[in-house]
Amino acid sequence: MQQATPTESIDLHAYLDRIGIQTPIAPDLRTLRAIIAAHVATIPFENLDPFLGASPALDIASVQRKLVRDHRGGYCFEQNRLLSDALRAIGFRVTDLAARVLWGQPEDAITARTHMLLRVEVDGKSWLADVGFGGNTPTGLLEFVPDVEQPTPHEPFRVICRDDSDWRVQLFAADAWRTLYRFDLQPQFPADYRVSNHWTSTHPDSHFVTGLTAARAPPGRRLALRNRQFTEHTTDGGTTKRTLATATNIRAVLQDEFLIRLPNDPKLDEMLDRLPE
Repeated sequence: MQQATPTESIDLHAYLDRIGIQTPIAPDLRTLRAIIAAHVATIPFENLDPFLGASPALDIASVQRKLVRDHRGGYCFEQNRLLSDALRAIGFRVTDLAARVLWGQPEDAITARTHMLLRVEVDGKSWLADVGFGGNTPTGLLEFVPDVEQPTPHEPFRVICRDDSDWRVQLFAADAWRTLYRFDLQPQFPADYRVSNHWTSTHPDSHFVTGLTAARAPPGRRLALRNRQFTEHTTDGGTTKRTLATATNIRAVLQDEFLIRLPNDPKLDEMLDRLPE
């Protein structure tokens, strides 16, 4: 099922220019793979708005202004809204979905639906596309074929299915398969995401409110920031970590490593100075 075309339209040329896609595009697998790889390498995952006390707007005009024009990043509702609208504009059939995050949770946990992902139909097959899961974002397409290891430009992933209402995405990390999230195939609509976005960006139990997170996945590397801890993983298995001692250090990493044009918020340095290790 493909949701109705939104009344607001995306500036597709500006989006493609932002992520560096200059080759001809079409609603095919080559284009889809290229867009996902370019998006996760270019547009960072970041939660500066909730961290600074602002709830991100999810209409496409606001998302484009922030992630495309202002060279910011965002979290899943913004990242995958942008991707969803761009893919529809190209001619892909897209269904917006919602997942319950299980990363760091027991396999049987029933968490809220606080993650957005996409189902895309290409060449008679269904593919999972997700550019908004932070440091563990799948950097390639995942076909809806259960229990098969699938390579991406970074780590291997797989999807498993217990029945039609319990799909899961897993990442192979630290010599084990670990579940990112569980979901079903029920289409979601803007109202569904507005509710989840409000909780995620305002509730005192949300880690997007209480701490700082950023991630980017350029070729061969994954960059991740959680509060003061900056980590770089390479696809050959190497990992380096360092603690950022000052607000100036954190600003520099956000700008230089995550390519974020920082918001002009007078609270930013004060909030960065308060971050725990």
